[in-house]
Formats: sequence, C-alpha cells, structure tokens
Amino acid sequence: MGLILLCLVTAAYCMFGKRLERTMVTGPMIFIALGVVLNQAGLYDAVYGEEALHVVAELALILLLFLDAAQTNLRVLARSHQWPVRMLLLGLPLAWLLGAGAIHLILPDWPLIFALLMAAILTPTDAALGQAVVSNPDVPERPRRALTVESGLNDGLALPLILLLASIAGSIVTNDARDWAIFGMKQLTLGPLAGIAIGWLGGRLLIWAKDTRATSKAYEGIGAIALATGTYLLADLIGGNGFIAAFTGGLVFGHVVKDRCHFVYEFTENEGQMLAWGAFFLLGVTLVPDALPHLGLGELAVILASLFITRPLAIWLSLAGTDASPMTKVFFGWFGPRGLATALFAFTVMPDIGAEWGEKILFLAINTVWISALLHGLTAVPAARAYAARLSELTPKAELTPIKASAKPLRTRYLRPRNVPRSGENP
Repeated sequence: MGLILLCLVTAAYCMFGKRLERTMVTGPMIFIALGVVLNQAGLYDAVYGEEALHVVAELALILLLFLDAAQTNLRVLARSHQWPVRMLLLGLPLAWLLGAGAIHLILPDWPLIFALLMAAILTPTDAALGQAVVSNPDVPERPRRALTVESGLNDGLALPLILLLASIAGSIVTNDARDWAIFGMKQLTLGPLAGIAIGWLGGRLLIWAKDTRATSKAYEGIGAIALATGTYLLADLIGGNGFIAAFTGGLVFGHVVKDRCHFVYEFTENEGQMLAWGAFFLLGVTLVPDALPHLGLGELAVILASLFITRPLAIWLSLAGTDASPMTKVFFGWFGPRGLATALFAFTVMPDIGAEWGEKILFLAINTVWISALLHGLTAVPAARAYAARLSELTPKAELTPIKASAKPLRTRYLRPRNVPRSGENP
C-alpha cells in the first residue's frame, strides 16, 4: 500500500509540477513528509526502507558527485566566476570554522573533533531545496548561476575534510591513531588516483567512440553512469575512498570530453531528479522519525545558528571587496539549504566513528535537512520575487549582466534552471 501511495503522489506531483514551482511547496518537502506519514501510519516498513536507503544513498552520491564535477570548466571558473569562487574558496572554510565554534559554544559537552566534523557535514549546500530561486527567470542570471555553481561543487570540496576529520575521530574512539592515520592517508590519496585514471581513460574512449561514430547518445549516458560507478569500485578495491574518486573522476572526465557528453547535463533533469526524490522519501521513512526525539533545544540552536548566522556571515565576509551588493550577499547567505549531501555524508561516516557519536551526528544532520527543506522551501518563491524586484531598482548594472565569456554552464544537481543557455554565456 505504501508503494502504491508513493507512486500516486509522484505522478500527481509531476502532473502539477510546473504550477507547484510557483508555490511554497517543493519536491523535497513533499517526499520527506510522505515518508514520515507512511512510517507513522505503518504503511511502509522502515527496515526495508533502511536497506533501500543504503543502496539509493550511495548510488545517488556517487553519480551526483561525478556528474556535478564533470560539468566544471576549472579554467573558466577561476577566471570568470568571481562570486562562486569566493564562496567556495573563502566562504566554505569560514562556514566550517564558524560552525564549529557555534557547536562548541552551544553544545560544550561535544569534544572539539566532533564539533569540527559536524560543522564540516553542515557546510555543503543543495540548491534543489531552493529550486524556485535557481529556476526563477525573474532573478537575474548571474546570481542564479553563482548559487548553481556553488551548490554543485561545495560537496565535493568538503568531502576530503569530512573524511579526514572522521578518521581522526575514529582514531580517538578506538585509541588506535596509527592505523587510522594510515587508513586516512590511503583514502585521501588512492581515491583521487583511481578517479584520475578512470576519468581520463573513460573520457578518451568516449571521444574516440564519438569520432568514429561507434556510439550514440543512447549509449553514452549508460557509459557515463558505468564510469562513475567504476571509479567508486576501483578506489574501494585498492583502499581509497570511492566518493573522492567519483568527484575527481568527474573533474578529469569533464576536462577531457568538455561539452561533448550532453548526458552529463541531461541526467540532472530526469534520472537525478528521481534519485533525489527517492532519497528524500527514504530519509523520511527511515531516519526522520528516529531523529525527531533527539531534537533538543541545544540541537535546535545549532541548526538555526548554521542556517541564520554562520553560513550568512561566512558568505558576507567571502564576498567582501566584490561588486556584490549587500542585498545579494544576504540573499546568497540565506539560500544555502542543507540537503542530500549533508544527510549522506553523515550516513557515510557514521560506521567509522562509533555508534554513540555516529548517531548524534546523524540525527543532528537529518534534523537539519528537514528543517532546511521546510524553511527554504517556504521562503524560496517570495524571497526570489522580492529580491528580483528590489535588485532591478537598486543594484548596479554589472550585477544584473552576465560576464561575457565562452564556457559551458554549470548546473545545479537534480534540476537545470530555466532560461539558462547550455553554452556561450557565463555569469
């Protein structure tokens, strides 16, 4: 019965999706809520949901890390994307340090290493939870693209730090620092090597196949998925981290094929959307009901501080000295929703740091995700409209005009913004 309701709700949401985009109701909100309702009504067995979550979560993270990275033109990013580069290279570490400080102050019983790890897990953002912003044509292209680029890359950039901190935390729990140091070094070095090898070889083979007309679009998409999964499996086989391998492999693959693999973009609109909805549904079925009883005043204060203070302050400081107006800085600071990456990273490191602290970190991450889905979903449409209207009146013309540069665009995971060209323009 639960699966039937899931299919019916999904079909209904898709039929009215265009109209719902103009409301305060988002896909993540619907599917998280549906999962919780089915769990509480006893219509979906959480045991089976947890088994499915393992598969869907890992597959989603592997593919989205690989394909998000594959859309990245690093040379053009460094030259022409001032706002997202600042937010990634300055805002991301600032958000981590400020977040760790907030956790240490609000939850003083948390050891510093776990506060640092929790803050790192809370730094990646997910524009899918604020899709009304990145897909709203009223919002100028440059701000939309900046949020898209940031959300597409910050999870991959945060992952090595998360794994390193998890290794240190695990060594403290097990009192075996030497083994965990070796394990951490293997994870952070062998993973990228596997990604570079598979990404370069796969990219060269795809170009050869296209040049000789040995393949077609129908097959190159399946091949890209196989490459992403292959990087993960190879890294795991040799002792590296599969997720870092997937991200590195995507960067190398995208650099080799450039804009010749259109599946990299199209995946986010169809298969990626389904994976995301499925993952949010399974989070609602399996983890949100268990996390809710662990939402105390201290945990709630940490979540609100992350959403309202540490991220906005980090973004404001990172954009100092740029042509971003104060209103744009505030807008960017607020629209950094915590979504699938936050949940999956907490889920991934949980076995490595012990059950006690693993559960605390996981439940705090899950509560952050559903609260962020609610708050950012409710504010996305009205805030985007107000920002667009105010921006057109007050901001300098340069802030509204895309920077002229030739490069393939970077798109948000799960949903490509409307009215964003596939090539030839850049924010």
